[in-house]
Amino acid sequence: MGMTDKLASRIPALADRVDRSDVVAVVKLHGVITPTPSPLARGSINLASMESALTRAFDHDRLRAVALLINSPGGAPTQSGLVAERIRQLADRKDVPVLAFAEDVAASGGYWLACAADEIFAHRTSMVGSIGVLSGGFGFTGLLERFGVERRLHTAGENKSRLDPFSPEKPEDVEWLKKMHSQLHEVFVSWVRERRGDRLSDAEDLFTGDVWLGQQALELGLVDGIGNLREVIEDRYPGAEISIAEPKRPLLAKLGLSAPAAASAMLDAVSQRATWSRFGL
Repeated sequence: MGMTDKLASRIPALADRVDRSDVVAVVKLHGVITPTPSPLARGSINLASMESALTRAFDHDRLRAVALLINSPGGAPTQSGLVAERIRQLADRKDVPVLAFAEDVAASGGYWLACAADEIFAHRTSMVGSIGVLSGGFGFTGLLERFGVERRLHTAGENKSRLDPFSPEKPEDVEWLKKMHSQLHEVFVSWVRERRGDRLSDAEDLFTGDVWLGQQALELGLVDGIGNLREVIEDRYPGAEISIAEPKRPLLAKLGLSAPAAASAMLDAVSQRATWSRFGL
């Protein structure tokens, strides 16, 4: 048999070997959760930016599981819910398990995303939890007058200008905001209880917005194990191919930032930096 014939005879065997390989698709959920699209789609999470990656992850023919690699301090509750619900929709459609792996932080909205998984794993040093609601801003009362600027604000509806940063804060507006926070908190807690069930402990401070390191999060039932992605996947699915599902890059990421986009990206970076800093990162 000639060399060409020998090579040809081996090709089907190699193809068969590749076809038998299982796939575990990995989706990286890294960054602040925000509805505001980033010019580079980097460092932020929302349904629009993650849809293509999630679809690719669940589209593998030899798919055994999908792994979520989470590193997020949280952000917008609606986007957290939309992304988590999309993950569950795809997982139920494909009937495959979803595993979440917390890196530095899976807190607030980041933990909301983690709860979309069937099982959650954390590193011993991961910060997990922060099941609460937070909003913040600045008050600029008197700033315009100092510089001789007259602000003209006209509304229809007595509550249209609630929490206006250039007007004195009203007690009734603060009370309204607190009620809104309480309602969002109830939705968050309900989601966690739905997904974690009787794995949760009955600790009184579980839903106070506190954060725990990996081992204590395990004791509280917020996670199912201590471990990283590769060691867990190798143990669960030996020989499986790990495939990273990357989102599509937007046009500006391919062509480079324009000056206005660069300015916008800088402001986004400042805001996101503040969100990360709450966890000392």
